[in-house]
Amino acid sequence: MCNSTDMPYEESRHLLVVVYSVVFAVGLPANCITAIVTFIQIGRKNITAIYLFGLSLCELMYLSTLPLWIVYVQNGHSWTLGLTSCRVTGYIFFCNIYISILLLCCISVDRYVAVVYALESRGKRCQMMAAVVTVFLFTVVAAIYSPVFFLSHIQSMNNTTCFEEPLNRPVAYYNVVRFFVGFTLPFLLLICMNYKIFQSIKTSGSLSSSQKAKVKHLAWAVIAIFVICFAPYHSVLLAKAIAFLLYPKEACAFERDIYTTSVVFLCFSTANAVADPFIYVLVSENAQREIRRPFRVCKIQFPAFPKTESSHIHDSPSQKLPLEAQSLGNEEDS
Repeated sequence: MCNSTDMPYEESRHLLVVVYSVVFAVGLPANCITAIVTFIQIGRKNITAIYLFGLSLCELMYLSTLPLWIVYVQNGHSWTLGLTSCRVTGYIFFCNIYISILLLCCISVDRYVAVVYALESRGKRCQMMAAVVTVFLFTVVAAIYSPVFFLSHIQSMNNTTCFEEPLNRPVAYYNVVRFFVGFTLPFLLLICMNYKIFQSIKTSGSLSSSQKAKVKHLAWAVIAIFVICFAPYHSVLLAKAIAFLLYPKEACAFERDIYTTSVVFLCFSTANAVADPFIYVLVSENAQREIRRPFRVCKIQFPAFPKTESSHIHDSPSQKLPLEAQSLGNEEDS
């Protein structure tokens, strides 16, 4: 059995403290703004805003645990706040990753339906359905990760570290499942949906070049989040699991050798809490107008964002757009 105290914690201590601190300082206000803006958009019957609001709430829950992780790392990976708090913070971390992944997939699927099947989906896409899907995903992920509260091989009572138990066979198999079911399948779905979107807008004659560019940029942003934030973390999970299952005698040495790399990739997954609000809300013209509104009330000059061709279309309610362009205009700006 590996000894968790043999891990090179000091090599990554400064990196973890800096990254967690920056993510907390930037992510907390950004996700608060996201939650407020998307809540306003929900009141305006925007469907995608339901998923974005759920995503921001998920990120806020995770960000609330980061100060505890910072203290933990500063204490040399010694958890002094009790077993229950350790399990709760770890539980929130795991749930955040997979709820975020699934909600990103929901956004891509919803956009795919709105763009590729604009006519057929009219009247079928609704806020109630989006809300039911979001609540269902929260519930399923929360139930799947509930074993962290009562299974000792995930977090033992006598270990001073928090969710850094030496790898064992049940957890190794669990990590393999997490890689294929929690990451690979959603990633393949996301690639497929966005490929169909690219094909649809490429042949579309009802969308302007700026509208097409906006859809492409947002689609690539979703893929980038998966590749940068989630792929490295899950790759390490799979590598450690395979090493343990195939070469159990060398698994401890492999865990020590890969530890620093694994925590760096863990930092990448943490960056998701910062990336989501900036990509999905702060680049949106409607969201920018909502953010600027309180500054106007306070008579504070707020930087103006350049208007694109699509923004002129969106600001002209009297102009009749083709159905495909209307779907994009309504959903992309939230």
